[in-house]
Amino acid sequence: MAVPKSRWSKARSRRQRAQYKINAPNLGACPQCHTLKAPHVVCKNCGYYKGRLVDGVVAAE
Repeated sequence: MAVPKSRWSKARSRRQRAQYKINAPNLGACPQCHTLKAPHVVCKNCGYYKGRLVDGVVAAE
C-alpha cells in the first residue's frame, strides 16, 4: 500500500488551495429573445427551450 513519505507543510497546502477559484457561469444568448441565459435551461424571459414554448412557464412580458 502506498504511503506518503512526508507531510506537506501548511504553506504548501495553502498555496495549492489558493488555485481553486470560483468560475463565472457560462451564459449564452437565447435564440428567441436574445437575453443571456444558462445553457440547457428554459429561458426565464420568454419561456422557450430548444425553439419551443415549454408548458407551465409564464412569459414575463
